[in-house]
Amino acid sequence: MKSNTGLYKTLLEELGGGRRAVVLTELKDGSDNPEAPAKTMFTEAEIEAPEAGIDARAGLTRAALESGLLQVGIEDGRMFIAEPYFPESRLIVLGGGHIALPLVEFASKCGFSVSVADDRPTFANEQRFPWAKKVVCESFSRCIPLLNINASAFVVIITRGHRHDIDCLKQVLGLETAYTGMIGSRRRVRAAMEQLSAEGYPKEKLDEVRAPIGLDIGAQTPEEIAISILSEVIKYKRQHTKSVWPELDCDVLCRLAQERDGPAALVTIIETKGSVPRDTGAKMIVWPDGRTEGSVGGGCSESSIMRTAYDIIKRGGCKIEMIDMTGDVAEDEGMVCGGTMKVLIEQYIP
Repeated sequence: MKSNTGLYKTLLEELGGGRRAVVLTELKDGSDNPEAPAKTMFTEAEIEAPEAGIDARAGLTRAALESGLLQVGIEDGRMFIAEPYFPESRLIVLGGGHIALPLVEFASKCGFSVSVADDRPTFANEQRFPWAKKVVCESFSRCIPLLNINASAFVVIITRGHRHDIDCLKQVLGLETAYTGMIGSRRRVRAAMEQLSAEGYPKEKLDEVRAPIGLDIGAQTPEEIAISILSEVIKYKRQHTKSVWPELDCDVLCRLAQERDGPAALVTIIETKGSVPRDTGAKMIVWPDGRTEGSVGGGCSESSIMRTAYDIIKRGGCKIEMIDMTGDVAEDEGMVCGGTMKVLIEQYIP
């Protein structure tokens, strides 16, 4: 069986650059299959290219990219599974003051990978921001290139002074972001936008900036202001894009991109109905010694999968299993779920 380590390495490179991609898995239609699935990665540019095909593969990958939802199709006895991968949701906080403290913590708990930048060592350090993935202590004129700001980045400008806010905004306006917001009173913001317009910054770019930043909830304390800002960021993430923003388990992807000895089993949720603990696309790696990476739900849902996973590791191929969490099954296991999920269990060769 061919190793897919290189495919996942390339996928991580695409995501790190702020670009979306789709991984297409192809296998014979059937619940138990000795044949190893074939995987192909398609970049965003390849899928959207005018010369892209119109067959089942092209249709599924395009639908996955546009919707952000895993797609399954069957044609000529073959099953196709198109998994969309979007870059990790990243929050860039420019300014390490009192508002930044709760904002970084709350955002991290909401699934954002957070980076903080400030030019003061006492405000930009890992001890002050244990929830941040990256902390940069550098002048605001030099820190922007160090933060890899791209289309997956939500940028929050909350420095200690209006002059620094404007300097940061000028640099960010030249970049593509998922969201840009700047703190300030309505009077200061209005004056800043008039100044930037007079300096030649495009009106359409200025209109995209959320300033004053945050939802108007009457926030007063740093914690309340942080909630106001994060609420607006989440609103833009969930409502101002055409597609669902699929969650990304970076630990699992990084593990799949690492070379190691011996096969493992890769478990992927490909269909759900009713109330289930994880969405389609959720993954879990099962190693022969019982270790796992990731999760597809925990409890009885994973215990039954593990037995099949060990068998797949030994004999190869793949198998599709239905996990029932409805009615008496869920009640007997003490679960609050009440749905079913279909999972693909395949041998994985690093």
